[in-house]
Amino acid sequence: MATTIVEEAKAVPEFLPRIIGILNDGMLCLGISIGHRTGLFDTMADGTGATSADIAKRARLNERYVREWLGAMVTGRIVDYDAASRTYRLPPERASFITRAAGIDNLATYTQFIALLGSVESQVVSSFRRGGGVPYSEFGDFQRLMAEDSSQTFDARLLQTTVPLIEGLTARLESGIDVADIGCGSGHAINLMAEAFPKSRFVGYDFSEEGLAAGRSEANEKELRNVRFESKDVSALESMAAFDFITSFDAIHDQAHPDRVLAAIHRALRPGGVYLCVDIAASSDLANNLEHPLGPFLYTVSTMHCMTVSLALDGQGLGTVWGKELALAMLVDAGFGRVDVKQVEGDILNNYYIAYPK
Repeated sequence: MATTIVEEAKAVPEFLPRIIGILNDGMLCLGISIGHRTGLFDTMADGTGATSADIAKRARLNERYVREWLGAMVTGRIVDYDAASRTYRLPPERASFITRAAGIDNLATYTQFIALLGSVESQVVSSFRRGGGVPYSEFGDFQRLMAEDSSQTFDARLLQTTVPLIEGLTARLESGIDVADIGCGSGHAINLMAEAFPKSRFVGYDFSEEGLAAGRSEANEKELRNVRFESKDVSALESMAAFDFITSFDAIHDQAHPDRVLAAIHRALRPGGVYLCVDIAASSDLANNLEHPLGPFLYTVSTMHCMTVSLALDGQGLGTVWGKELALAMLVDAGFGRVDVKQVEGDILNNYYIAYPK
């Protein structure tokens, strides 16, 4: 008689609890995303116990939905429950990683990618069978999510930590230089620099009109006159010796033709210029990523977004986890001579490649 899946799983008992945990945690990701988007975690951030009715009233949400959501959070060991008083409490040590007050440490932001990537699963499955990829236009909420994610990172690190990684750069920016951001997205990074360094001149390049519109809107609100945004295929960037400083933030691995983009960046730098490439910290060798704390997350995001978007454009499909070894080789092939690789304390996601032309 054929054995059932459960009976076979009993033969490897260490796997059954793992797969059950994966099922529960996968659903919890959706629940955490809802808690983030509705502001429920922020409402509970004071750490006091409250009934579902109290929480719903403070958050201005429907109590029945809040109560059911709390059931998931309690059984998922995220929220504590007092059965006698029927009150719920979010302990401060947990709130410090899932509320907006946590700033850059708010990991609840990333759970929103589960629903986004799930929305294109059928198209990705089709790509497994026929090749090609899923175009960027199919990821409807991607620009908003990336803007939220990158904004909290830039606000916390860009001016305070990232720019000072490059010796003498702050002084040059204060004096006035020409700067370009490749794949600028919503433009928050370039606007922050333009505001901080009014004597320098900035341009952000991207093909997303939604992102460019957001960048222009923010620049107008801040009344910035030293920044502009242009729609451009950065692999065909024709600028020659036009910039003193060029940046890309987690953008190269998404490109259809990253080799062409890097070569174009090299050509666009003036003598004495510098290129800052912030991109995923990992190895190009899978065997070296077995203990990576975000390994499954990064490879799945790559499969369902970064790689497939590139392949949809008949690109190389470099993928999120292209890795340090390949990044260095491609920078050298693009014409860069010296490349320093730095890391920022607290940032387990990125390497900071500082590249100088020969």
